[in-house]
Amino acid sequence: MHAFIAALSVALIAAPAFAQTPAPATTAPATTAPDTAAPATTPDTAAQPAKPAPKPRMTASQRFDAANTSHDGRLTLDQARAAKIAPVVKNFSAIDKDGKGYVTKADIAAWRKANRSASSGL
Repeated sequence: MHAFIAALSVALIAAPAFAQTPAPATTAPATTAPDTAAPATTPDTAAQPAKPAPKPRMTASQRFDAANTSHDGRLTLDQARAAKIAPVVKNFSAIDKDGKGYVTKADIAAWRKANRSASSGL
């Protein structure tokens, strides 16, 4: 009887260990030639990459500063063209009333103000 109780005790203690599922066997991945390798996932099941967040729009002052590569506060026609600041390029001679060959932020602001008041005065 003692042998039966001892065997039963061992079986009850060992039972939880046998009830667990065994870990899957690990095998080395098969190597294939790069040109014959099949894609891991199909396009419809592949995770789509997140779109990058849109860049915040630059203010007119920031665009002026970025275009002013000489950092002297004076924007030349060539600098405005390189930065693709279309309104300044298109109206450069009107903005540069004095014919200095450059415009400043104040020149652009005065030109915009004059154009706003001229277009609103019906």
